[in-house]
This record gives sequence, structure tokens and C-alpha cells, in this order.
Amino acid sequence: MKKRAIIIVLDSVGIGELPDAADFGDEGSHTLGNTYAERPMNIKNLLSLGLGNIENSRMPASERPRAAYGRASELTHAKDTTSGHWEMAGLPMDVPFKTYPTGFPRSIMNDFEMKIHRGTLGNCVASGTVIINELGDEHVRTGKPIIYTSADSVFQIAAHEEVIPPEKLYQMCEIAREILMGENLVGRVIARPFLGANGDYKRTENRRDFAVEPVGETILDRLTERGKEVVAIGKIEDIFCHRGITTVDHTKNNVTGIESTIEFLKKGRGDFIFTNLVDFDALYGHRNNVEGYAEALEYFDKKLPEIMDAMSDDDLLIITADHGCDPTTPSTDHSREYIPVLVWGRKVQPVSLGTLPTFADIGASVVDYLLGEGFNCGESFIGKLIKE
Repeated sequence: MKKRAIIIVLDSVGIGELPDAADFGDEGSHTLGNTYAERPMNIKNLLSLGLGNIENSRMPASERPRAAYGRASELTHAKDTTSGHWEMAGLPMDVPFKTYPTGFPRSIMNDFEMKIHRGTLGNCVASGTVIINELGDEHVRTGKPIIYTSADSVFQIAAHEEVIPPEKLYQMCEIAREILMGENLVGRVIARPFLGANGDYKRTENRRDFAVEPVGETILDRLTERGKEVVAIGKIEDIFCHRGITTVDHTKNNVTGIESTIEFLKKGRGDFIFTNLVDFDALYGHRNNVEGYAEALEYFDKKLPEIMDAMSDDDLLIITADHGCDPTTPSTDHSREYIPVLVWGRKVQPVSLGTLPTFADIGASVVDYLLGEGFNCGESFIGKLIKE
């Protein structure tokens, strides 16, 4: 039976502040530990794998962990989705994407407004759920899209679906994407459609991310060049600008993302399955919703045995994250944290991986496992786990 590798990214489920967290204002952030302390969770399956055995996890350790366990540091001096996923795929960035903590300069906004033939609202750092209710009525009245950013490298455009239909909003995002290149390089332009009326607005699931194409080779490129089927589930295709991917299921939430992953596994599809589960971040971390965050982790934990049961003897599962987004801290932004790394398979030895120096060790391990070769960045840990 063929070997397969599966990475499931629990989006934003960090496991403690990195040594340079103070540079980002993230001292004290610990997405998993703080959430567990504030709202103890029934995540027995994750804990049985060894989640609590990871250094400074602040969760109960297992006497006999079933998986290899550790945590990884991020080389890229950033804490955004694109940087995290790119580094995981073997492509850390020497110069991180640009951020705009006081909003975008007038020169950028003038160019954008001229090209979309209308003015804009906002242009500030804001929580998306807050700003659409603050400016939603004016947006509906004027037709001007709402522009906002965060501590991350994002240009977000919010619009009511009955005022600016999603397809028109996506066109505006493509215009912004063309502008925000070069010296103004932003990691992602994000379409944020919403619905509602009279100050009571709610975002829909028609979000779409417009990322920049990876600036170098990723493991997705290497695998597809070698004829492997690379399956992207969730927003993975957006993060990698559709490159190095052969099969796509653009699921929009955790439930459908988990079900799609299970379905691909059961059907024997894919050599590499790359899944992003976005709800931890989008619905709960950014909204400081501790209860929702805990419930989402419990739901994933409940479905984990089904994922594992669908795997064959030669399948390798890596459960990890891309950054933190601690729902217990005052900030509603991502947090600069280590990410957990759990590696399970029927042939995997449950050893400690310690602290990996870069997310890229994950990607290097996938390439090593599937192709038996090294990658440009990162060191494979496969030799520590599997003895042929």
C-alpha cells in the first residue's frame, strides 16, 4: 500500500509564547494553556497522543503517549497565516510581509479608490466583527467598502452581499492584490462579505483570501513535480496561490474540513493531504471567545479517532498549527507562539521531538517520508520515529 502524509493545521492553536513574543506585544500568550486553564476541556484523544507532554504545555501529560510530540519555533519574524504555512512547507521568509499598524498610507488608498471607482470607509486596525457593525449602516447607505487591517499583514475588504455582491468584492480584492506588491507587499488581501441590517451585521462564509505566490519552492511544488497527488482542504489553496496543488476541496469551516479529510482518507485519495481548520482562528480566537474555542477543540478531539481509523498502516498524520490567537488575552490579533507538533501512525514510535528550530522541519519530514530525499530548508525527524 502506498505511503501518504497528512498535515492538519489547527489554525491558531499555539502552545506558548516564543522568546521574542515581546517584540509583538504578545507576552503571556499561550493559546492552549490559557484556554485550558480558563475552561478545562475534554480532549482525551489529543492528550493521549501526547499534547500535554509537550514542553510547557500547561496541560495534563500522558504516562504513555501514543504519538511523537514536540513543538516548533518560527524562523520568519512574523505571526501570520501565510508566513506560518509557507515556513511549514519549507519556505521561511528572510523579510516578513509588511504590516500597517496605523492604517494604509493615502497613496495606496487613492490608487485603490481610483481603480474601484468609489471611496472607502475605515482604513484602520480593527476587529472585523466590530467594524462591520460600527460602519455597516454607512456602508449600506453609501456603497463604500470597509477597509481594515490588524497586527498581521492583511488588507481586508468588508462589504454587504446585497450592496457589493461577492463576485464584485472579489474583483476589488484582485485590484488591491495588484497594488500591494513590491515595497508595499502584504501577505493577504481578504474578502469579508457580510449580511444583516440596521447595525446588526454578521459575516458570511463567502470569505476568500488572495495571497501572493510563494517566492520560492515549497514542498507542494516538489511533490507535484514528482507526480504526487497533493490535496488542499480549506483555505490551503488560497495561501499557496493555487500552486503545487492537484486536488482542491475549499471547505469553509471545521466540520466540513474534517469530513472532507476523512472522506479522502477512506477513498485512498491523495499522497499528501494538507488541511486547514479555520474556525479556531476566525470564529473564536479573533473574537476572544474562550468557550467557542474550547468547544471547537473538543469537537476536533471527538472526531480524531475517526480520522485515525480511516488511515492505512503506512499513513503518517501530523497535527500542528500556524501561529497562536489566544482568546483569553485582551488582544484580538494573532500571537507569536510555538506550535504543537503531534505525529501519529501505526509505525510511529512515540518519542519526544523536543523543540524544533523551524516549522520547516515538518515539511522536510513529509518530503523525506514520501520521496526519501531532503528539502531546501528544515531537517527531517522521520528517522527518529520510524525504523524500517
